[in-house]
Amino acid sequence: MISIIQYYVNELSELTKLDHASIKVLVCTLLSYPVGIVFKRLPDRNYTLKNLFIVSVSAFYVFGICNLRSGFATLFIAAMGSYFITRYLSTPNMPWINFLFLMVHLLYNHARLQFFAEYDHTAIDISGAQMILVMKLSAFGWSVYDGKQAPESLTEYNRSRAIKKHPNILPFISYSFFYASLLTGPAFDYADYDRFIRSTLFDDVPEEKRPGTKVRRRIPKSGKEATFKLLQGFFWAFLLLQSPKYADMDYMYSSSFMDTHGFLYRVLYMWVLGFTYRLKYYTIWLIAEGACILCGIGYNGIDPKTGESRWDRVQNIDPCGFETAQNVRGAFEAWNQNTNKWLKHYVYLRVVKPGKKPGFKSTVFTFLTSAAWHGTMPGYYLTFLLGAFLQTIGKYYRRNIRPLFLTADGSPKPTKRVYDLVCWFNTQVAVGFLAQPFVILDLDKSLYCWGTVYFWLVVVVALTFFIYQGPFAKYFKSKRPKKPVASADVAVAKGHLADSQLSAKENRDVSQVVKKKLEKEYDAPALGIPSFDVFQNFDKDELDEDIKHLHEAWDSFKSRKLLQDDDFEGLREAYRKFSDEINSIFHKTKEEIVKEKGKISEELEKEKEKISKGIEVGKEKTMKHE
Repeated sequence: MISIIQYYVNELSELTKLDHASIKVLVCTLLSYPVGIVFKRLPDRNYTLKNLFIVSVSAFYVFGICNLRSGFATLFIAAMGSYFITRYLSTPNMPWINFLFLMVHLLYNHARLQFFAEYDHTAIDISGAQMILVMKLSAFGWSVYDGKQAPESLTEYNRSRAIKKHPNILPFISYSFFYASLLTGPAFDYADYDRFIRSTLFDDVPEEKRPGTKVRRRIPKSGKEATFKLLQGFFWAFLLLQSPKYADMDYMYSSSFMDTHGFLYRVLYMWVLGFTYRLKYYTIWLIAEGACILCGIGYNGIDPKTGESRWDRVQNIDPCGFETAQNVRGAFEAWNQNTNKWLKHYVYLRVVKPGKKPGFKSTVFTFLTSAAWHGTMPGYYLTFLLGAFLQTIGKYYRRNIRPLFLTADGSPKPTKRVYDLVCWFNTQVAVGFLAQPFVILDLDKSLYCWGTVYFWLVVVVALTFFIYQGPFAKYFKSKRPKKPVASADVAVAKGHLADSQLSAKENRDVSQVVKKKLEKEYDAPALGIPSFDVFQNFDKDELDEDIKHLHEAWDSFKSRKLLQDDDFEGLREAYRKFSDEINSIFHKTKEEIVKEKGKISEELEKEKEKISKGIEVGKEKTMKHE
């Protein structure tokens, strides 16, 4: 049986010109569609049968199609080690011990594959599946820990994923080796999986929308949505198969690449080459997401606006968001989205003590975790370090150049469209340059590749830092014109200050500090790659400035109340009022920031919908033409 399967894998490899490993992964992912149709028709309440079905399918994938005996041993060691640590280790440090075990095991395999293993194009690189498993099992450890904490001490996100009772071995194994995401992802939390397998995930589905005639099934219909994802995957797969005709990595290393073509051509060639790298990820991630949607785990509730089911619970990639990003951070946020969630909720926010805000330590630890998680090859680190710098210079441009294309009240000028187009083009060619080491991996080859375009992006970064951080920075930094205040707003402001215990200057000083801290709270590093300015001066200057503003506001407030340093009762009462004012400003500023973020998100969603519709229209026209 296995030999027959391997024979057809070889035939498909010859037909498609894809390597054996890619064919095996693709076959497993596509098989997950008919398997998902069967799974949806299993008895909703038969918990054990569902788990056994999942384990059986995964075993067929691992041993029958992929022939991954040694690879399975690697995954099984990680899963069993995590199971026993999380179940039997009773210590507050359990999540970190679990995390350390998983990461050290992953790093060992990264290093073994890099330095000691011989490349075999017929074998699947098991480190990819292990990376997915590390995300799932480290998150599992934290969820078990959260299940033992007081609910009020947890964030809303952590409460929703807390595990009150450690699962038995069968559901844990089926979660760890879930067939639809075993080799490619997406990763998801155990709490979501448990609700899915018990069918409680679908409690909010209206009765009339449940499929079935005699017996209504709990999992709603998802064939249309899954097919749409599958077709998207096929679209990118078609481009992937065509791409070698137009761009090839080997050509960059040929003498004719430098001799025949000019600098601009070589820069644009890297842009196109970077696009071709992304195609295989778009293909397999979208097909895998469609398989998850079809079996039901992609269900994410009912959209209150449309009344339709949402299927984005395990979304991992947003191709439109990436290809239309106007800055590097936006591209990072659209890429490998479940890794972003994992790094944020189970690394970045876990490093800090309860009640504290994440800062420099969280940022550095997240950055190192992301780098180690990806692997030990030098190319990853070239990409990550340059990515950190690119996010910083993006901030410089937005602060100093973007205001030139806005009116005083923040509305876009007609020339803003030109600015947006330039930002998009610059981002895309920068990502093309940035992505090369991530794919090449070898240090010497990566540097040679960058050298063919004279390290142009590194020069741009260095020049930008000199302009905005050098001795002549004051001549280049732009000051945005103050927003005119309407008379009605002036009256409201005067009324607020009349009721306030703070003067206008004191209110400004406190608001400035509060707003900075609140905005920083929403700025988790995408893919673990922070802006480089986080590393500058360890935030010491920023901290000193904040303390100075608050100190000035307190001294001013105290002197206006005519209080002496030995008037302890008066000082205590004044400090209470001062603290109340800070709290009032804090909550008001937070509401404004959240509201502004909501507006930006809505605008982005509208733009993405327009782009998606445009792509669909283009596909329809292409199909009709064909």
